[in-house]
Amino acid sequence: MSRVLIVGAGLTGSLCACLLRREMPNKVIVVWDKSRGAGGRMSTSRSPSDPSCIVDLGAQYITATSYYAKMHQNFYEELLAHGVLKPLVSSVEGEVMKDGGHKNYVSPTGVSAIVKHFLKQSAGAEVFFDHHVTHIYQKGAIWEVCRKGGAPEQFDTVVLTMPVPQILQLQGDMGSLLEKSQRQQLEAVSYSSRYALGLFYKAQAHINVPWAAKYISNNPCIRFIAIDDKKRNLESPECGTSMVVHTSVPFGIKHLEEAKEQVEPLILEELNKLLPGLPQPDSIKCQKWRYSQVRSSVADCPGQMTLLSQPLLVCGGDGFTHSNFDGCIESALKVFDVLKHSL
Repeated sequence: MSRVLIVGAGLTGSLCACLLRREMPNKVIVVWDKSRGAGGRMSTSRSPSDPSCIVDLGAQYITATSYYAKMHQNFYEELLAHGVLKPLVSSVEGEVMKDGGHKNYVSPTGVSAIVKHFLKQSAGAEVFFDHHVTHIYQKGAIWEVCRKGGAPEQFDTVVLTMPVPQILQLQGDMGSLLEKSQRQQLEAVSYSSRYALGLFYKAQAHINVPWAAKYISNNPCIRFIAIDDKKRNLESPECGTSMVVHTSVPFGIKHLEEAKEQVEPLILEELNKLLPGLPQPDSIKCQKWRYSQVRSSVADCPGQMTLLSQPLLVCGGDGFTHSNFDGCIESALKVFDVLKHSL
């Protein structure tokens, strides 16, 4: 029975696993991710002292344009039917409208629930975290994949869905597999960088602002703030509130190589200027997003790049389309199309 390895448990990787399971139930599907949990940039973090108090550190809400609402209708309907998505009814101040017919959705239990839903739908897939891929070698008709702190394993097919710079960092036979034009295309992909700060408060704490989320247009440090439970329309006196702060890209780039411990107080200082009188948080989580959003994707947005057909090695992710929910779905569908015709 052939083994398929999907590297990356973000949205593209989890949806690839789901589509494979639904249409090719005889395949052994293995998912590796270097993080401690699923989600990728759809990351949800919990308060260390109150598991019911959560904050989205990456993607905040899903915007469906009229075009993609129709193109990916079955995925939206599935997530809505399972309660993974619901309409965003709270106010987002300063939002730039994409088109007249767009709709915003939020995830009641945190945005990582979208990724976890598709992983769950890939029932039987073997999902492993803390598996950081370092080398890929071609051994005849199979791939030997090495990871940090573990024995090499062999697979018939490998799908790479991590950010493009991490694909280029892979060792082993990757250098010789990439054609010159492919390498140039991948090297041209660029990402924005930013920090995200999650602040968790005790149940009795109150943040008195008239909005659930707000884009900040004139601050050198802070670009976006959301009161997370208010954003999900789930405010409760029994549960602690939470807040997320996203920095601007120039700030993120300026401080990218600094330790999070050095950057956190700078963000907090600016936050307290913007929202004076904030209560003292119970705990804080600082997240560095080196690869936050795709600024320049692979030329012509092909959705995937096949590095070798036999044995199959294919890359996908929003770096091959565009940086949002629908971009990841588009890429997963293109990758699956390659898998379907090759396996």
